[in-house]
Amino acid sequence: MKKNKANKNSTGTIALNKKARHDYFLEDKFEAGMSLQGWEIKSIREGKVNITDAYVIIQNGEAYLVGSRITPLSQASTHVICEPERARKLLLGRRELDRLMGARDRQGYSIIATAMYWKKCWVKLEIYLAKGKHSHDKRDTVKDRDWARQKERVMKHSV
Repeated sequence: MKKNKANKNSTGTIALNKKARHDYFLEDKFEAGMSLQGWEIKSIREGKVNITDAYVIIQNGEAYLVGSRITPLSQASTHVICEPERARKLLLGRRELDRLMGARDRQGYSIIATAMYWKKCWVKLEIYLAKGKHSHDKRDTVKDRDWARQKERVMKHSV
């Protein structure tokens, strides 16, 4: 008989990088699988993941996630050495890797991790090609957001 388990997070989202939209202009979106160890999957199921400062590097034709932290569980096995901040290999196709490398090298883009989520039984990472924002760009974004909010208030009260 199958037990009905109530999922804590029905959307499948594990972790978000909310700071990325504030610091970067996000342009092209990619979805990558991740090569993980057993203890990492268990910690991810418990929600012990932080990708706030995570970014992607490409070395020897392979992509790696750097700056993410998966905190090991306290009941992890004693014979397994847990490295919470190790570089994790991303599983991308050759064309995707070539596109990422070309944009990074020729046009000066950064590759930023924005979300980690479940897709069926696999952990997927949402990454973007991004250009860094300057401080005046951030001020313009805040100004535009405030103006949109004010417009909504005016329209709401005028009707």
